Amino acid sequence: MSLPPTMIATALVAFTLGGLAMWPLIRRLRHRLTDALWQLEHDPVTGLLNRAGLHAAHATLTATPSAGPIIVVLIDLDDFKPVNDTHGHDHGDKLLAAIGGRIAEIAALHGGAAGRLSGDEYAALLPVRTGDLARIADTFVTLISQPVDLTPDGEPVTVTASVGLALAEATDPFDEVALRRADIAMYHAKHHGRNRYAVYEPGMAMPAPDRRRGPRLRDRRPSDEVTA
Repeated sequence: MSLPPTMIATALVAFTLGGLAMWPLIRRLRHRLTDALWQLEHDPVTGLLNRAGLHAAHATLTATPSAGPIIVVLIDLDDFKPVNDTHGHDHGDKLLAAIGGRIAEIAALHGGAAGRLSGDEYAALLPVRTGDLARIADTFVTLISQPVDLTPDGEPVTVTASVGLALAEATDPFDEVALRRADIAMYHAKHHGRNRYAVYEPGMAMPAPDRRRGPRLRDRRPSDEVTA
């Protein structure tokens, strides 16, 4: 037995009105989901990618069978702690965000991505568009060292950075090979005077522990953070 047209029309109207009433809730849920996904892959202080986001960016850059080598850049600010202690953590965060913005601009210029690993340590992943790694590294060192105005009437603050660059094949694991090579190069830059860069070369080894500044935040285990 078929339903009268009026009943069908009434049901359709009720369904439509119900859907319209639910739309604001659906829209809010979508926004919350989008925000949650963004937070999973981004650093809250700088807005850059976090470690998970860098892994995703690396996967994107190396996903295709024809993907070429990538340039991995590891950036560690020199003597950031005294600046943070002198000006306070709020201004320290502003400084981290400002430096992060510069790093992101350079990375975007080369078609890559930038992230903050932890503390005052950043990384960038760039597709190989030029063999002149020295010029790329010098750009990072030079722009990072430009003064940053933390307050309208305050003295500009200047920090420098030690930068390590490394080439990695698309098939190289991100942490164990790509980032590790850039890490070694960065510590060589740190060891040879800071405010400079070093490019990884085959056979280059990590400097001895006594020449390093101690455990990095990204290397600490939860138990280490309690006692550090």
